[in-house]
Amino acid sequence: MQTLKKLIGRYMFKITCVLVIFILIMLSYIQIATEKRQARETATRTISQIESVLEENQRNLTEIQEEYRQTCLHNAEIVARVIESDPDVLNSIEELKDIAESVEIDEIHVFDTTGRIFNGTHPQYYDYTFDSGEQMMFFKPMLSDKTLKLVQDITPNTAEAKPMQYSAVWSENGEFIVQIGMEPDNVMKATEKNELSYIFSLFRVNPEAHYYAIDSQSGKIVGSTALETVSENASDIGLSLGDLQKGKEGFLSRINGRLSFCVFKKTGSNYIGRVIDVYSLYSTIPVTILWIFLSLIIVTYFLVNAVIRYMNRYVVMKIDDVNMKLKSITDGNLDERVDIQSSAEFAELSNYVNSMVKSLLDNNKKMSYVLSKTNILIGTYEYGAHSKVRYTEYMPEILSLDNDRMKSLALKPNEFSAFLDGIKEYPIPDEHGIYRHGERYIRLEEINNGDEIFGVAVDVTAETVKRLEIEKERDIDILTGLYNRRGLETKLSQLFAAPESLGHSAVLMIDADGLKEINDTYGHEKGDVYLKKIGQAITDAASRYSVAARQGGDEFVLFLYGYDSENKLLEDISALEKMQSDRFAALDKEINVPLNFSLGYCMVNGRTDYNELLKEADEKMYLNKTERKTGRL
Repeated sequence: MQTLKKLIGRYMFKITCVLVIFILIMLSYIQIATEKRQARETATRTISQIESVLEENQRNLTEIQEEYRQTCLHNAEIVARVIESDPDVLNSIEELKDIAESVEIDEIHVFDTTGRIFNGTHPQYYDYTFDSGEQMMFFKPMLSDKTLKLVQDITPNTAEAKPMQYSAVWSENGEFIVQIGMEPDNVMKATEKNELSYIFSLFRVNPEAHYYAIDSQSGKIVGSTALETVSENASDIGLSLGDLQKGKEGFLSRINGRLSFCVFKKTGSNYIGRVIDVYSLYSTIPVTILWIFLSLIIVTYFLVNAVIRYMNRYVVMKIDDVNMKLKSITDGNLDERVDIQSSAEFAELSNYVNSMVKSLLDNNKKMSYVLSKTNILIGTYEYGAHSKVRYTEYMPEILSLDNDRMKSLALKPNEFSAFLDGIKEYPIPDEHGIYRHGERYIRLEEINNGDEIFGVAVDVTAETVKRLEIEKERDIDILTGLYNRRGLETKLSQLFAAPESLGHSAVLMIDADGLKEINDTYGHEKGDVYLKKIGQAITDAASRYSVAARQGGDEFVLFLYGYDSENKLLEDISALEKMQSDRFAALDKEINVPLNFSLGYCMVNGRTDYNELLKEADEKMYLNKTERKTGRL
């Protein structure tokens, strides 16, 4: 057995370990929550900045687009006036190109009143009409309304699919239409600045984090710092639209095979979000936790040692002093006194121990007097590991020993204890502390105080015999010797009150087949014999842990429990099932009839309502009876 010093040390060690682990878990949780919160705040802040940049760039783009439109229209008017004032320039492509260069435009096309290009800086476009393509058809309304001045949005031109911005106006004399085309470099540059991938590049600080813009309808990635994923579907990298809808607070998802923390927000028609690998997100946590762990270990070491030293000095050593005094008392030195005054508790303990010794001396005298005045056989005994057995005068008679045998056992405490253990091998069921010893029933109760054992033995033969007879009459079926319905209810209530002790168990319902025929053929006396044989068959099939009962008439119940394995339980049930067809009952010397019965069973499997189990087994028994009758027919 360990010393108190070691126990305290071990207890302190366990407590501090638990506290350290708890603190580390809580700190880890806080660190993880903090990192998530910071990641969420960073994502929210960056997304807000992206939204602001998008709004600012969109305003700039709108202004540039409008300014470019006006410039384009103004340039078309200038070219129209130049051509109208000097029609001869139409005879020279070079002069038209010079005009285009001076006005800073890229193309000049001159249409006749039918909407056909008949002149311009690009002869390859001659004879194109407003019906030559979708881009050209934009200007077709001008043929019916000469007051129109049209500027087309930036669009790929018909011939080369090159982004261009076109504008067209009628000449003042209404004889031709001038269309000019300008490559919208400034507009395209402003548009590029409004692209999400460009904006993402401005905000990318942590190389482990990526930004994505995903179309809310199609789920397509329309922008990302991971350029290789642009134009892919979000599901291809591990993101679903369902996750994105709830992604404002952040969620975990496996992105490109790596577990990541994601934060997304709906911005316009897109979901914009930040994704960071959790290993990168939590990369600083292990180092932080390690330093905290080492610090806690150092603090714990000094704290535990300080507490142990204090406990050893003011508790353990004082308890050793008390133990030495008590050992002296237990060895028979009842004049010994305990006097430890190091603390109020030890002073109080000293007083209690001294009072106990005095009370013990007084009680011994009182007990000897009381036991000598009673008519009940009561004996007491006590002994220690190194002292002989001390007993009162009725102990030999209660234990059915002669005086010499009792004295011999008293000199050898181990043999006396073994003798009592032999008696305890025959307990009376449902009676705590009562054992059968030969023709006697003895109640044994002991108090084990370390190496000292104090026991009381009472002869309860008369009252136990009377009670067992009453219980037998109340709970036992007179005909079969099995439990009756009341006895079955009592036993099952007791067993199912502690279902954890039942092990693998089963409830069986058994019904005697052919009882009516036997009664009608041979008489009810033979029918009773037949029922006894059924009861004996059930008893033979019962295991050490079982309850067999006759519920009434020809119905029997067998409860098997305490099995270590379900296979062994099923083997015993199978053995009983085999008796349905290969066993006979001798009703007398001349009458030998088949022992037929129907059987149904159900496994308990943790259920605790035995009435429900009985009902289920009964239903299966009747099913078995029907099958057997059908088989016989």
